[in-house]
Amino acid sequence: MRVHVGSDHAGLELKDHLVAWLRDHGYEPVDHGPFVYDAQDDYPVFCLRAAEGVVHDRDGGLDSLGVVIGGSGNGEQMAANKVRGVRAALAWSDETAALGRQHNDANVVAVGGRMHPLDDMTRFVEVFLTTGFSGDERHVRRIAQLASYETTRELPPLPDSARDA
Repeated sequence: MRVHVGSDHAGLELKDHLVAWLRDHGYEPVDHGPFVYDAQDDYPVFCLRAAEGVVHDRDGGLDSLGVVIGGSGNGEQMAANKVRGVRAALAWSDETAALGRQHNDANVVAVGGRMHPLDDMTRFVEVFLTTGFSGDERHVRRIAQLASYETTRELPPLPDSARDA
């Protein structure tokens, strides 16, 4: 599996560690940078490229996921989610990493390089990469609603239970 990785300066150390870890564990990492520490760098530059790489690969029929890394992971997740076709999940535990895949079929995971020890963040990424989508109908339906909105910008209809009486 190909794994696209991007970060900002706060995630540089973890990114470099993950690229080596991915290679050692049989993945094909694609490092979108940064490649040197620059406290003034802008995470969208690198995270958008990682997210675009995932979509490009998947559109071409390749098995591909992504990892975006920053200080908290929040901005990096937001950047990745701007790419059409990306569903990026912020992982801060094994459970959130697994649920992002199982329930949301997330194709990018965001982690915060300043939030957890290196071993924990590596495990979050491993859990994300090794967990599959459940395929449950309710999850498929919800993902379809998101994909439709992403394309049409039309809100899904309200259920009867949410309408004014």
